[in-house]
Amino acid sequence: MSQLSAAQQAPEFTQFMDNKMYYNPAYAGVEGITRLSLLIRSKWTGYTGSFDAGGAPTTQVLTMNAPIYKLNSGFGAFIMNDNLGGLNNLALQGSYAYHVAVKDAKLSFGINAGFYSQSIDFDRYRPNDGGDPLILEGKQTQLRPDMGAGVFYQAKKLYGSISVSHLLNPSFSFASDALRNSLEPTIYIMGGYHYDITYNLEVTPSLLIQSDFNEYLINLGAVIKYNNKFWGGITYKYLESASLIVGMSLLKSNALDIGYGFDYIVHNQQAKQATSNEIRLSYALPINPFGSRKVVRTPRFRH
Repeated sequence: MSQLSAAQQAPEFTQFMDNKMYYNPAYAGVEGITRLSLLIRSKWTGYTGSFDAGGAPTTQVLTMNAPIYKLNSGFGAFIMNDNLGGLNNLALQGSYAYHVAVKDAKLSFGINAGFYSQSIDFDRYRPNDGGDPLILEGKQTQLRPDMGAGVFYQAKKLYGSISVSHLLNPSFSFASDALRNSLEPTIYIMGGYHYDITYNLEVTPSLLIQSDFNEYLINLGAVIKYNNKFWGGITYKYLESASLIVGMSLLKSNALDIGYGFDYIVHNQQAKQATSNEIRLSYALPINPFGSRKVVRTPRFRH
């Protein structure tokens, strides 16, 4: 008799250092501007599942965040859609963060809350044995409340972040205890340091550690930026892949960022396609809807 696995692993991103709003609700409003970002990822591009059960995993994340100056705080939200063949995950979260000035830095405390939906299209699975009670018919969807919390520290050259998602440990059963799948609380630890090489050239090494307290993932990266407009870098995902990142800023005041990430699997290629692709678009609105304080732009952060 076959066993249908619905276990969920949190999505992974090559451009993790530019996707902070997804990882930590405390990042809301830290930049001091209103920003919209879209990240589209195709993992193992070209992969095809057995018996047409599903193609390559794909993930889309849309985030926004803005400062609320009068309250020394920020507001944010994200929508995440993660497709794994016959299994689809959809999350909608709203965030609030309170900012505390610490000398020339900013310490932010945040919380998010919303819903997490999981859907299984049983018609896309093919059992080894006919009449398998774990293989139901049609498509089923379940919706559960979810929340997370985090702390974010932003200085001129240094940032640090720690957050936890799935604090409510949402569980999906699909009418069978054998199919029960719980989203385990996942901790994210992130940090980076901006180092000036010359007046127009800076390098930023970054780190992301991700763990559900059973397994862990480590990402290391370094990005070099020229004139605050063009950048390129590399990342390494421990025991999985090496990646290349390139990008540029366009429009007045570099309001529009376009980034691309390319992954190459260097460990355990046998069950995967060798490459993954990721595109990121980010736009900083010229007007802040939650306050009128003038934005002062610097190469690293805005206040």
